[in-house]
Amino acid sequence: MASLPLGPQQHHHNPPPDHLYHHHHNALDQAPLPPAAVKLSATTASHNMDTDKEMTGPMVEGHDPLTGHIISTTIGGKNGEPKQTISYMAERVVGTGSFGIVFQAKCLETGETVAIKKVLQDRRYKNRELQLMRLMDHSNVISLKHCFFSTTTRDELFLNLVMDYVPETMYKVLKHYTNSNQRMPLIYVKLYTYQVDPLTHQVKICDFGSAKVLVKGEANISYICSRYYRAPELIFGATEYTTSIDIWSAGCVLAELLLGQPLFPGENAVDQLVEIIKVLGTPTREEIRCMNPNYTDFRFPQIKAHPWHKVFHKRMPPEAIDLASRLLQYSPNLRCTALEACVHPFFDELRDPNARLPNGRPFPPLFNFKQELAGASPELINKLVPEHIRRQAGLYFPSPHPAGT
Repeated sequence: MASLPLGPQQHHHNPPPDHLYHHHHNALDQAPLPPAAVKLSATTASHNMDTDKEMTGPMVEGHDPLTGHIISTTIGGKNGEPKQTISYMAERVVGTGSFGIVFQAKCLETGETVAIKKVLQDRRYKNRELQLMRLMDHSNVISLKHCFFSTTTRDELFLNLVMDYVPETMYKVLKHYTNSNQRMPLIYVKLYTYQVDPLTHQVKICDFGSAKVLVKGEANISYICSRYYRAPELIFGATEYTTSIDIWSAGCVLAELLLGQPLFPGENAVDQLVEIIKVLGTPTREEIRCMNPNYTDFRFPQIKAHPWHKVFHKRMPPEAIDLASRLLQYSPNLRCTALEACVHPFFDELRDPNARLPNGRPFPPLFNFKQELAGASPELINKLVPEHIRRQAGLYFPSPHPAGT
């Protein structure tokens, strides 16, 4: 959460089916330390964009790239830039889904390894991924290098997004520990949840295929987000939701890192709600109204909430349980914000100037907040950025309460 709040004010990231679980369907055989780079899928953001305006890029005709094939395209040529031909060797398929396919490829000119996401362009559906990726510039978001269109012998049109290649996933990191009958060390849970990889200093969010910019008063699709991470208001059919659905997803990821398995492993939409009710109990009428004011069917069996401390193992720190419970609230407006989550006592260890990684090395940079602090109160900033960091950076904010009052 550190560098990129999981629920920013304008953008809403819904994890799609490739999210934390099922990412490329790989397992990690050996990993004495967390892998070198990690990515998380994302999927929700806000602002209705005209898909056709921004859907521009060079065209590769009659090409149906499979592994071993070379894909050549032209970049540049705008605003006086020289045109440049760039070629990629498609090396292997690293992901497939309803969206299309993702290749690992190598740039023949530079030797750089990239990921190419090939997406079928279906006029029946809006695809805002290209526009959103062009807007985003953040160390915790996968970067778009360039894009091009291609056609196949069947006259299908595909958008090809050329992006950073990130070899590891949160799924694979967690799988390493569960395969070894181990729990992820709590310090790594804190660092990954705070959105920093202990080795590369980064977790990158990827896959904005279902993303959009939320506009107040504009209806959205409720059938969104990977099932295990789907907020209850989506299951209740809400079409006017907020970025708090991402906070719910973040809570599901935190719980999964703590447990070593999904907290709410529903087999379908109805079963997903059953799994949530098993833990949170039956939602009250007021909670259902908060999730979807238009929902009128209140016939649910009355199930008591399962105590949070019994959801996790006995030695789980109470701060971890408390943070999970604050993220996983039925009422969207009761869930804490991303910045509020970052100042939670669960992360206090990360603010200790003397704390170290298990290998004795210092923590990576954790407090490089930038646009995330826009509009934040001095009190919140003082909590987010510890005193020793503020001193180094010359950041001082007066306390909202005078001393002695």
